[in-house]
Amino acid sequence: MSLDTPMQKPHDRLATLLSGDMDGVNALIRERMASKHAPRIPEVTAHLVEAGGKRLRPLLTLASARLCGYEGPFHVHLAATVEFIHTATLLHDDVVDESQQRRGRPTANLLWDNKSSVLVGDYLFARAFQLMVEPGNLRVLNILSNAAATIAEGEVLQLTAAQDLRTDEDIYLQVVRGKTAALFSAATEVGGVIAGVEEAQVQALFDYGDALGIAFQIVDDLLDYQGDSSATGKNVGDDFRERKLTLPVIKAIAAANDEERAFWKRTIEKGDQQDGDLEHALSLLNAHGALDATRADAQAWTDKAKASMQALPQSELRDLLIDLADFVVARIY
Repeated sequence: MSLDTPMQKPHDRLATLLSGDMDGVNALIRERMASKHAPRIPEVTAHLVEAGGKRLRPLLTLASARLCGYEGPFHVHLAATVEFIHTATLLHDDVVDESQQRRGRPTANLLWDNKSSVLVGDYLFARAFQLMVEPGNLRVLNILSNAAATIAEGEVLQLTAAQDLRTDEDIYLQVVRGKTAALFSAATEVGGVIAGVEEAQVQALFDYGDALGIAFQIVDDLLDYQGDSSATGKNVGDDFRERKLTLPVIKAIAAANDEERAFWKRTIEKGDQQDGDLEHALSLLNAHGALDATRADAQAWTDKAKASMQALPQSELRDLLIDLADFVVARIY
């Protein structure tokens, strides 16, 4: 299929264009997730790594490095690092959230147990740190280690903020920057750093990843209330049932009267949910224009991601990264 075929999604076109580099990343992942002494490690890791995910984050590292003219071998190490960090956080998240499914398959904690998931996640973090040292670039090490700390911080903040009606849009953005955008921005930023480009371009790559990651999470939160479950793999209202204060609900609470606020307090803070509550929640979101306002926020972050690309050299890769930003937000129209 031609790279220009409109039916191919941007991340698939990226994967096609970078297939040689991605083969190297996959080979490195398989090599480094091996364990001589603990066979459960590759069993658990392979279940998640080979589950058919898009590998979007490592693709962003490869694309950023190539876009900046990098010719060396270490973008492959950094892309594998990013995927290991991502996989480790998924293993830990599924334990924290008591999840039973991911990408349509049973989670590792369900197939094995929580202890295995946590310890294998720890192993992958350790492997990620080994990989990120190998390029011998202290700034790269600083960016990726900071991202790992920021992700953990965002997850802990979410524990306290997710069911607290005082959580506002600033706190929400802090959580999203931690649990989602930090790895996107690190993935793109290290591509520029390893290529040795000027500071303005490194900053542009960071800005692109940051804005793309925020848009990505806002879209995910919006789809929970208006998505097609066959396409998203989630049931409509899962976040509501799990009592998660996401952006649409935060916007509705900010505009709520006393009666509406009492409804949100009962269903989200106290977890006392009854038949018909999801439908009432949806009616409140629509009454206050919360879904439309959330959609507008996602579009604004997408526009910011696209604008940041103007600081980088015109190329097919740059166009694909711009298309990717459009694709993220296209799912909500």
